[in-house]
Amino acid sequence: MLPKPAVPAYGSEAPERLASMADVTASDAALRRFLHGLPGVDAVGLQARAAALGTRSIKTTAKAYAIDLAISMIDLTTLEGADTPGKVRALCAKGARPDPLDRTVPRVAAICVYPDMAATAKTALREAGAPEINVASVATAFPAGRAALPVKLADTRDAVAAGADEIDMVIDRGAFLSGRYLQVFEEIRRVKEVCRRDDGTAAHLKVIFETGELQTYDNVRRASWLAMLAGADFIKTSTGKVAVNATPPVTLLMLEAVRDFRAAVGVQVGVKPAGGIRTTKDAVKYLVMVNETLGEEWLTADWFRFGASSLLNDLLMQRQKLSTGRYSGPDYVTVD
Repeated sequence: MLPKPAVPAYGSEAPERLASMADVTASDAALRRFLHGLPGVDAVGLQARAAALGTRSIKTTAKAYAIDLAISMIDLTTLEGADTPGKVRALCAKGARPDPLDRTVPRVAAICVYPDMAATAKTALREAGAPEINVASVATAFPAGRAALPVKLADTRDAVAAGADEIDMVIDRGAFLSGRYLQVFEEIRRVKEVCRRDDGTAAHLKVIFETGELQTYDNVRRASWLAMLAGADFIKTSTGKVAVNATPPVTLLMLEAVRDFRAAVGVQVGVKPAGGIRTTKDAVKYLVMVNETLGEEWLTADWFRFGASSLLNDLLMQRQKLSTGRYSGPDYVTVD
């Protein structure tokens, strides 16, 4: 039982709660000792649990609810070198009105773009009458993270100044895999600092691990705790730019980590699987996982997101099939 209610990582009480763990992050040796002292992951058990949760079946009204919930949790994403202002504006229009023929379809949670497109997205959402949709911007030399810290901080400042409501940063996987945990911790902490605006508000920080490169489940658990100790508002699986992105076992492990972190520290952190989640069936499996691991409290866009570009189309097609009994196929939705 927590002595006080949990607070969000972006809440005013969070720094004080995190400060209670200051001895853990006082030195590289202390941080390494703590992270390597976390319980080892039972890989077989984790995979079996994820597979079992993936067999749950929901139908009719429950499925309709899950589809709308998933739509409301999407960070609709375009992160291509060929992105243009026109493409970003079109994506914003789709996020604001996913189905132009059905006003009951919920809006997405965020539009995710590169920093140089953040201002374009902000303006487009306002013009579309959807200023409540967040603009998320990748930063810190996304997707590789291979840049000096001053460059990463400048990248973040530019995105926040352009209107980004959320920053998706990547960790230095090379530093992490080399055991330089305090370096990774300090980078996250410094990026969190520059997410703060002059008016006292701050962009929320999502920390991307690129779990497909972390090699072991134990490393995913360590990276999760490391990021949360540094002040992450969300922990995120992947960039979507490598061969292995979000998987059910890795996401389940991260959900368990935020549950355990809340129990230990009293700070609540969100989770965002990203990359490779393309179908309604996939999305429903993840929602079941969240509900079974964390409960209904996490089943909102405040605490769970899907990083996706093509998932929305499948959700719209399945939604239309439920409401009309007909499956219109890919011609029913826009090709982004």
